[in-house]
Amino acid sequence: MTSEAANCSNPARRRLLAASLPASLMMLNLDALAGPQYRPAANAPAARPRPKLTDRSVMLGGDGVPRSAQDWLAHLQQLVERTPDVRDGYLHGGAVEKLEERFAALLGKPAVVFLPTGTLANNLAVRVLCDENRHALVQHDSHLYLDESNAASTLNGLNLVPLAKGRASPTLEEVKGAIDQAENGPYPLKVGAISLESPVRRADGAMVPYDTARAISELARSKQIGMHLDGARILLASGLPGFDLKAYSALFDTVYVSLYKYLGAPFGAILAGEKPAIDKVRDLRHIFGSTLYQGWPAALPALDALDGFETRFAQARGTADKVFAGLKAAGGFTVRPVEHGSNIFFLDISPKREKGLLDRLTAADIHLRDPQNGKVQVDINETWLRMDADAIVKAFVGS
Repeated sequence: MTSEAANCSNPARRRLLAASLPASLMMLNLDALAGPQYRPAANAPAARPRPKLTDRSVMLGGDGVPRSAQDWLAHLQQLVERTPDVRDGYLHGGAVEKLEERFAALLGKPAVVFLPTGTLANNLAVRVLCDENRHALVQHDSHLYLDESNAASTLNGLNLVPLAKGRASPTLEEVKGAIDQAENGPYPLKVGAISLESPVRRADGAMVPYDTARAISELARSKQIGMHLDGARILLASGLPGFDLKAYSALFDTVYVSLYKYLGAPFGAILAGEKPAIDKVRDLRHIFGSTLYQGWPAALPALDALDGFETRFAQARGTADKVFAGLKAAGGFTVRPVEHGSNIFFLDISPKREKGLLDRLTAADIHLRDPQNGKVQVDINETWLRMDADAIVKAFVGS
C-alpha cells in the first residue's frame, strides 16, 4: 500500500489509498513520499513523526488492529504452536479448508473458496455469474469499476455498466432502467449480473441499505440475473442496528470478504456462494495462476480474528458511541455520521479544542489523523476497546 501510494501521481487516487491504509500505517506522511509536485511547500510545518505503536495504542483511523512485522511473526508462531495441521497443499486442507468452512457457516452459503486477492474474487464471481451474458451492472464508485484496472473487460470480456455516480447505492428505478435499456435496445442484451459493493469505501463506508439491496435482488432473481456482493468490509457493519450478516448475504448469489483489511491476514479473500459457481471459480483460480502452494499464513490469522469478531466490533462501536456523546457534551466537537454508514465518522473541531489536541492524544497513546481546516475522519476499529470511553474523552478535552 505504501509503495503504491508513494508512486501514484493522481491526487484523488492518493487520497483514496491514504483512506484505505491499515491502522498501523495511518500516521504515515504520504506527502513526504510523493513526487515533488505534490509535496508541501518548503515553509509548511514539518510532518509529525510517526508514533511508536504498542498493543495498548488506540487508533482512531483505519479498519484493523495494527501489528509490526515482528509482532505479526510472533503472533503467527503462537497460532501455529496451538493449532494442529495448519498446512495446506495448493489451498486444499489445513487452515485454508477450516477458514472456508467457517465462512460458509458465517455467511450461510454452501461453498467457499480462498483467493489471494479481492480483485480476483470480484472478477471471477461476476464472470461466473454472467456466463455468456457478459453485460453487468455495477456502482460507478465501486472498487470493481474504478480500482481493478479494467480487469473485467481485459481479462474476462465483461461490459460493466456504471450506475449511481457519486452515490453509494443505485436506486431500484436506476437498475430497472439499465436492464430495460439493455433488453430493449436495437440489439437486445441480457444482463448477466449485478454487483453491489457494501460498504462502499469511496462513499466513506456507506452501506447499500438492506431494503434497497433486497428490492434489487428480487428484481434480479425475477429475471435470472446473478447478484454479487463485494463485501470486502461487510463485517464492519457488525453492531449496526438491525444488521444481520446472513440475511444481508442471502440477497446475493456470491459474497466476497477481505481477509487483510481487518482480520489480521497479510493477504487474501474468500468468495462464498452455491457449489456449482464456487467450483467454477476454483477452476478459474488455477487458470489465472492463483492456486498458491500454501495459503495457511493468511488463513490462520483470519481464523483467529473471526472468533468473536462480530461481538468485539459491536463493543467497539458501543465505546465509540460513548466517546461521541462525551465529546458532544463537552462542547467544541461535532460528530457527523455518514448516512447509512458503517465505521466511518467525521469530527468537526473548534479552534479552541484543536489547540494542543494531537499532543494530548499522543501523550495518552491515542492516535488521530491530522485535522484539516478543523475537520478529521474518525474510524471505528477494535483498538477502541483498549481504553475506557471516559479516558478517551478526557484526552480529547484536556483538564
